[in-house]
Amino acid sequence: MGVVKKNRRRAGNSKPITVHETGGNPVAAMILALTAARSGEARLAVWGEIDLASRTAERMKESKEHRIPLTNVAIALLGDPRGKDTLVFESDAKPGRPISDMTMTAVLKRMGRRNITFHGFHSTFRDWAGETTGFPREVIEATLAHGIKDKAEATYVRSDLFDKRCGLMEA
Repeated sequence: MGVVKKNRRRAGNSKPITVHETGGNPVAAMILALTAARSGEARLAVWGEIDLASRTAERMKESKEHRIPLTNVAIALLGDPRGKDTLVFESDAKPGRPISDMTMTAVLKRMGRRNITFHGFHSTFRDWAGETTGFPREVIEATLAHGIKDKAEATYVRSDLFDKRCGLMEA
């Protein structure tokens, strides 16, 4: 993926941000923050799982489909899709292979944020959504792809609350 060719620019600077400047893939990091996805979901994503027209990304979690709402900003960051089986975030060092967890961590280190992890994004999202939005707990937990632990309750859940999750992701 080399250089981020989109028109993303630093505040107060007209120079585009490149992958090499940040020591990793800043777009992948931003996608994690915008989707509340797990790092493996982003790192291993292929273009065939992303439907820009319906604004979704689909992944399997424990053999159950999980649709991820894509915001306007996420869609803009992803750019133009490539081949169906092509990785969205391919390694520069190992073409045809996904970026590594270490590549993702390098983004945070270069930002001077050694005290946070990408898994922490999940927790931060949960706290933010619960404390600052009016969305019900069920919508927040569904956004994080958390299952319902109560088997009786889970038996009656037929919806993935996708429309409500879209609203939460745009909040």
